[in-house]
Amino acid sequence: MAKKKKPQESNGSAAPVAHGAEDLPAVTVASYNLEVRDKDGFIGDRANKSAFRDMLDDWRKRTRDGGSDPLGDIATGDLSKKDVDALLDQLETEKAALVLSAIDDFSRELAGVLTRYMKEDPWKGVKKIVVGGGFKDSLSGLMAIARTGLLLKAAGMKVDVLPIEYHPDKAGLIGAVHLIPAWMLRGHDAIIAVDIGGTNIRAGIVKLNLDEKPDFSKAKVWKSELWRHAEDEPRRTATIAYLVSMIEDLIAKAKKAKIALAPVIGIGCPGIIAADGSIARGGQNLPGGNWESTHFNLPEALRKAIPQIADHPTFVIMHNDAVVQGLSEVPRMADVDHWGAITIGTGLGNASFVRKQD
Repeated sequence: MAKKKKPQESNGSAAPVAHGAEDLPAVTVASYNLEVRDKDGFIGDRANKSAFRDMLDDWRKRTRDGGSDPLGDIATGDLSKKDVDALLDQLETEKAALVLSAIDDFSRELAGVLTRYMKEDPWKGVKKIVVGGGFKDSLSGLMAIARTGLLLKAAGMKVDVLPIEYHPDKAGLIGAVHLIPAWMLRGHDAIIAVDIGGTNIRAGIVKLNLDEKPDFSKAKVWKSELWRHAEDEPRRTATIAYLVSMIEDLIAKAKKAKIALAPVIGIGCPGIIAADGSIARGGQNLPGGNWESTHFNLPEALRKAIPQIADHPTFVIMHNDAVVQGLSEVPRMADVDHWGAITIGTGLGNASFVRKQD
């Protein structure tokens, strides 16, 4: 994990900020973006979204060696999550059996990855592991999560593996509220949150609902916008310009609805996030490339493009995207001292947390 720097002050704001901070209001981030390797490379690459597709494709090839492919001529890469889930509905068929075989292989790989993580000091003693990312948003993904949990328990590991509570599109936004002390948000209805991934960028307005629950357990996404940047393959400059337009559109919608926005933008982004907001490493899948340049700083770029929100200086705070998704579970983990989170998408994100004592 990246070494943490001392908190700095954000230009134009008196609030303390430490991007990628270890010390957060409700938890301590014990680790994130673990880069565990073996002789074949990063072990996380065995259990990402592409790995599951590769396993399904491998079963199809092996089946063709002994006869016909149950899925016919359609390429595995052309199958959507809904297509794969529909195959599982045909329980008595070879199509369902094919998908179940891939799920079993994937679950074994994921269980192996988690077993290895739990040997690392920051993961020792983890009692629950929540799974987010786009893979969770499918029946095949949910079955793989459940199967992984059973495999770990069968191996004698006392840990629960469960899907993240929120829809993955919302978890990466709602988690951003836990980056910020509640006192900074009093008197406001909502914040702007951004979730940056290797395929999509989502920006949204998260209503805090602090009057209902001061622990953010009632926080909800009010409006959000999605950009599938992988289809456009934009340069980094164009990516930032489009993101700025998304945020400005959301600010206008909040103003029209008379929602009192806090002057805050919370961001989840892949990679090791340095205290000054730069990306030390791990941003290779981000659109346009070169996000790790010493001459580029995303929080500063957004603050310059949107210097004020609701007539107050804009405060931008950024952390790793797996950390932010995991933070959405803070209220549900109130009875657990040590827990972990993984996100299965373009890559396999990971984070572990220690709950602060009340």
